Amino acid sequence: MSPRTFARRFQQETGTTPYRWLLGQRVLLARELLEGTGDTVDAIATRAGFGNAATLRHHFGRWVGTTPQAYRRTFQVPVR
Repeated sequence: MSPRTFARRFQQETGTTPYRWLLGQRVLLARELLEGTGDTVDAIATRAGFGNAATLRHHFGRWVGTTPQAYRRTFQVPVR
C-alpha cells in the first residue's frame, strides 16, 4: 500500500491524519507520565517521542491548553 493510500484510508477510518493521531498519542502519554511520575519535563519529552522539552511544551500547549508544569501541579497523583 502506498503512503498516500494509507493516509487516505487512515483518515477515512479514524477521522484524523496519521500525524495528528500520533501527536495525540504522544500528548496522552506525556499527560500520564506527568500525572504518575516525578520525571523531569525533559525526560518525559524524550519518553513520549517529542525529542526535547520545547517541542513537548509547544504541542502540549496546543492540545491541552496549558503548560506541562501547570498540568502536573493540578493532576499529579501523590507518590506514597
